[in-house]
Amino acid sequence: MEPIIQFKNFSFQYDSQAEPTLRNINFSINPGEKILLAGPSGSGKSTIGRCLNGLIPNVDHGDIQGACLVDGKDITETSLFDLSFTTSTILQDSDSQFIGMTVGEDIAFSLENDCQDREKMHKTVNKWANELELTALLKQTPQTLSGGQKQLVALAGVLVDESPILLFDEPLANLDPAAGYKTIELIDKIQKEVNATVIIIEHRIEEVLAKHVDRIILVNDGEIIADQEPNDLLHTDKLEKVGVRSPLYVKALEKAGINLLEVPDLTSVKELPKSSTIKEKLEIWKSKQTEPDELDHKKALLKLENVGHQYNKHQQNPLHGVNLTVNQGDFISIVGQNGAGKTTLCRTICGFISNEGKISLNNQNLADLSIKERAEHIGYVMQDPNQMISQKMIFDEVALGLRLRNVDEDTIKEKVYQTLKICGLYPFRNWPISALSFGQKKRVTIAAILALEPEIIILDEPTAGQDWKTYTEIMDFLRELNERGTTIMIVTHDMHLMLEYSKRSLAFAKGELIADTTPIDLLTDKNLVAKASLRRTSLYDLAVHYDLDNPNDFVKAYIDSEEQVVK
Repeated sequence: MEPIIQFKNFSFQYDSQAEPTLRNINFSINPGEKILLAGPSGSGKSTIGRCLNGLIPNVDHGDIQGACLVDGKDITETSLFDLSFTTSTILQDSDSQFIGMTVGEDIAFSLENDCQDREKMHKTVNKWANELELTALLKQTPQTLSGGQKQLVALAGVLVDESPILLFDEPLANLDPAAGYKTIELIDKIQKEVNATVIIIEHRIEEVLAKHVDRIILVNDGEIIADQEPNDLLHTDKLEKVGVRSPLYVKALEKAGINLLEVPDLTSVKELPKSSTIKEKLEIWKSKQTEPDELDHKKALLKLENVGHQYNKHQQNPLHGVNLTVNQGDFISIVGQNGAGKTTLCRTICGFISNEGKISLNNQNLADLSIKERAEHIGYVMQDPNQMISQKMIFDEVALGLRLRNVDEDTIKEKVYQTLKICGLYPFRNWPISALSFGQKKRVTIAAILALEPEIIILDEPTAGQDWKTYTEIMDFLRELNERGTTIMIVTHDMHLMLEYSKRSLAFAKGELIADTTPIDLLTDKNLVAKASLRRTSLYDLAVHYDLDNPNDFVKAYIDSEEQVVK
């Protein structure tokens, strides 16, 4: 079979870079294959993707050595227009690919370019809108949607084309757990129906492996370090060596002292052998775990009374009737379905948008404070880094807030360097922000807020698009801040993050706060899981698979063991 994609001794160096981003790349992909392209942030994954869709060399210029062939076409001799018929792409940054004034227009854009009949266009748009549950949003502008909804719109705009190659760059980054799983199911279904070649660039390996993947191509520092079937790769330590997280159930098996080489298939929990030996080892390991000491935070810090917000009169399920108290030293995860009001809640707290009801901080009504005055106490890291960045250089962006507070330059330099090291950005301290990947830009915005040391830090999807190493560094640092008394609130779709780091979870659905409880209790309530569009972790599935006495206790033991390792 003739490969549809071929890289032959391929290297690429951006004009703005002193060193090649890709070095000596060699691999082939056959028609109809589904490939997971994995690796840490900045490893070159997205650069490979930009070669496949023609952005390199047609938009991003640089020095090319070797050859990259897409459907037999050399990318150095093919226009972006011609390659667009072969490769359809959903970008990591959804905002950068919106064209239409409404969701419906945006989904129909490529169909209009192909001069399709209006009736056929409506039928195709309605088909994919219904498939992705976007029908109610067809008349809204894409920019008013939540991050997850934007990603679904971009996905629909790609799917209507039915190109032979479908390239997904971090398709799960902003999706709630249930929507993420559905997206993987949908990609799998489409691939089988039209025999498309699918390339998925993604950090969330466990979620992608929920459906069959032919191969995982692992990239690190611009080089291919593995090109293997998933099961073969999971039996090695290559993933975690480069900072990519292995599936949780695989880590749990390792913690229990189970030799992975003796487990035939590691690609999913359901494929694990029903072994009494494995069950016994898991039970013994669970019984040996000790619970960490719990800190009891009593002082009320932030209070919300009947808080709500509606963007316009046509908005369905606006944020409404939120009543809660946030205590000093809380570490809270805010979870729920896309568009449920999580980001809206954060924006009302920070004063970016008006609110119904009352919000008070240390018994002071925040309505009496300006946004600048609120920012002295509350730091906010937005979901889209491009909406926060205002400087050209990384150092200047992280230093900006300190300079606005008239901090002396020596102190600024010390604090900025310290924060950049924590966020894994110190080697890039003198880089222009334009040279960074989307994930690296996100780390810059987190660093800019961390440097200010606010009383409350609110982060909207801080780990989306981050590799496991950086994810862990950022979250461990936030935990350290929390243990020193800083209150942390995180909007997240990552159930493991919620379980491992937060002590309290706020679940939202259709603009309403439906639960204020512990992460464990939330994920063991089937009704709440369904209403908030969540998914139980593979740790729970592993415990059920081996009929352990109490699956909830097993999950808690694993999470507690992770916390003990950090301490």
